[in-house]
Amino acid sequence: MKISYNWLKQYVHIDLPAEEVARLLTDCGLEVEGIEPFQSVKGGLKGLVTGEVMTCAKHPNADKLSLTTMNVGAETLLHIVCGAPNVAAGQKVIVAMVGAMMFPTEGEPFEIKKSKIRGEVSEGMICAEDEIGLGNSHAGIMVLPPDTKVGMSAAEFFAVEEDVVFEIGLTPNRADAASHIGVARDLLAVLQNTQSSISNLQSSILFPSIDHFKVDNVNLPITVDVKDATACPRYSGITISGVDVKESPAWLKNKLKSIGVGPINNIVDITNYVLHECGQPLHAFDADEIKGRKVIVRDAKEGEKFITLDKTERTLVTGNLMICHSDAPMCMAGVFGGISSGISEKTKNIFLESAYFSPASIRKTSKHHGLKTDASFRFERGTDPDITMYALKRAAMMIREIAGGKISSDIIDLYPSKILPAVIRLDYKNVDQLIGEVIDRNIMKNILQSLGIIITEENPGGLLLSVPTHKVDVTREVDVVEEILRIYGYNKIAVPSRLYSSFPAVENISREKIVNIISDYLCSNGFHEIMTNSLTKPAYAELANMDADENAVVINPLSQDLKVMRQSVLHSGLEAIEYNRNRKNPDLKFFEFGKTYHYKKDHYSEMNHLALYLTGKKTEPTWNGSRSPVDFFFLKTFVKNIFQRLGIDTRGHSFRETPVNNEIISSGLEIRTNDRLIVQYGMVNKKQLKNFDISSPVLVADFNWDVVMKLVPGKDQAMKDISKFPQVRRDLSMQIDRGVSYAEIETIAYKTEKNLLKEIFLFDVYEGEKIEQGKKSYAVTFILQDDRQTLTDSQIDKIMNRLMEAFEKQAGALIRKQ
Repeated sequence: MKISYNWLKQYVHIDLPAEEVARLLTDCGLEVEGIEPFQSVKGGLKGLVTGEVMTCAKHPNADKLSLTTMNVGAETLLHIVCGAPNVAAGQKVIVAMVGAMMFPTEGEPFEIKKSKIRGEVSEGMICAEDEIGLGNSHAGIMVLPPDTKVGMSAAEFFAVEEDVVFEIGLTPNRADAASHIGVARDLLAVLQNTQSSISNLQSSILFPSIDHFKVDNVNLPITVDVKDATACPRYSGITISGVDVKESPAWLKNKLKSIGVGPINNIVDITNYVLHECGQPLHAFDADEIKGRKVIVRDAKEGEKFITLDKTERTLVTGNLMICHSDAPMCMAGVFGGISSGISEKTKNIFLESAYFSPASIRKTSKHHGLKTDASFRFERGTDPDITMYALKRAAMMIREIAGGKISSDIIDLYPSKILPAVIRLDYKNVDQLIGEVIDRNIMKNILQSLGIIITEENPGGLLLSVPTHKVDVTREVDVVEEILRIYGYNKIAVPSRLYSSFPAVENISREKIVNIISDYLCSNGFHEIMTNSLTKPAYAELANMDADENAVVINPLSQDLKVMRQSVLHSGLEAIEYNRNRKNPDLKFFEFGKTYHYKKDHYSEMNHLALYLTGKKTEPTWNGSRSPVDFFFLKTFVKNIFQRLGIDTRGHSFRETPVNNEIISSGLEIRTNDRLIVQYGMVNKKQLKNFDISSPVLVADFNWDVVMKLVPGKDQAMKDISKFPQVRRDLSMQIDRGVSYAEIETIAYKTEKNLLKEIFLFDVYEGEKIEQGKKSYAVTFILQDDRQTLTDSQIDKIMNRLMEAFEKQAGALIRKQ
């Protein structure tokens, strides 16, 4: 949420540095996430001055250029080459000096430099309105009034407004602060209770006066019928006739632009201004489009069609609260207006709405249709039912002043069941216990009163409080304590010298410790840890050929792209890869510890995963090294090393490694134990990459971390001496069927020699013309070692003969004898 400092000062008269105000707001719970300067004209017209064209002659080397001399109030005249057809001697113009940064209406910013144009020196630029961001015309230079003072800064001439804007990270419970007056209320309370050095500090917020509000006539009466008082507890309205819909004055446009709201027209801009001023959303209808001169607030009919202001036809459902005329809906209450009754340049009469809607009703409509507006943002969190009349009168008076017209009806205010202030009893003992120290009772009472909370009763043990209706989140005693502490200052509460805690019983294997071990290993090998959103697009399940019915669907999604919990970690990782590749970062090594979510047979479940992602080159560029791309065996090294680091021996008979080819992995392997999947790894299917516009190959390894944790040895690993006896290496070349995998060769080897075979690895593969079609050649290395004695040649030969015999019988291998 953006808050303008100049705007804020209208309600609290202070002159503190913006950084100090940001600190005070953050300390009271309105965290200022950023401070940005604002100019009503981008760049603030810095380096631009008013000047006078002293002479103007044709350029000797260009028919369409002119040579001018400019008086900008300096000792010497400037020589400027100008291409505008309307430049002439005696004109007062805007001159951009050398070094000025230009921010045109369209296009990129550029700097003015001293240059030669067709052989003539040019020491600046005479400006057109689009070149300095003041309009769209490029027909010629701007010509100022003849009496314009020469040498005046353009910022002063055009009255450029400068401001500071606070970006506040508003928490969902602070609906009372979703406006400039709401923020001013908290700021004033902090100043009154913590800044005693500020003199002449006001006692209350300076609300704009509505004392002069009056009804001009009753020539345009419109009746209102609220069919659903639960969803719409209060509805206020008034009509204004004879308005002139046009562009808003500069001050109003600048106020809105400073907080990121684009001006539209004077009527809509006023409703937006009042919304951001006091937090009450308003809606203006073209009164001539209200058929039957009657507004009906009702529930939508199932399947009813409605076209919103964005020209989108939407299908309504029961539960959508609608503002209607006698024939059809005009507006989604508190969410979005309709195209048929909106304000246009032809509008002459308006009906102005100010209502209090049920937060639950607005939230459901907003979520169902995926519509987020400034109005729904506030209504969903809860607005103040007592401010509807003030906001209505304030807007009506502004419309009469800025757009003309007459207030042409009495105020309609339907409020059958008044919402009363919450009554809360505050016990001093509970306050002291929750805060951890005793705060002076008078300070507490001053804080409460500065926040508008009324003390109705007082006794030695506590207070009875009446909480104003704008504080929708203050409903319990603990909420009042939080209000006191926000203003008093969390930083003033001393940290206790002694902390009390209990030590929970921990399992033999610490999951966190194991995660940290693997994270350290991966980070030390160039990986970066990522944390991605578990909420994702429903379409990803279909893309991966998963059952969409097993999606864990979010009832009230933030958007359609965050509607389900993910069934696979892959797509979150691919989104991160796409994001980085689009920012010229193509060589990536990512890992993530995350969860997937599943819904089966009316039961929800979560699964922990470790995912590795590789794409691009293996290493950073160096002067003496080659940069080869990542490949399957590069990924396999990390997979094997993770198992080794955890003490999991996947060579055992219960482990089975088989090829995998599915919608996610087009070429890879999977390891299972007792039919439980441990890991799948390999090349990501191009079908998946295409959806993320990723052209380079991506490799992924997806560990079922819950299964991995069960395989980690339960006891600490015992230390083992390095063997005193040497290892022996033997190489074997064999010709096998193309369908036989290396994993099968490895399994056969370990089954055949369980004691002395320490390691096996493949160092060459050949397929080509020199061997039989349908065959391939493997060259495999075997590492043998006996921890008790040195192996003899006869022992080694006996082992190798057994291995060759096993390969011939079980894999159909043809062994090359050396």
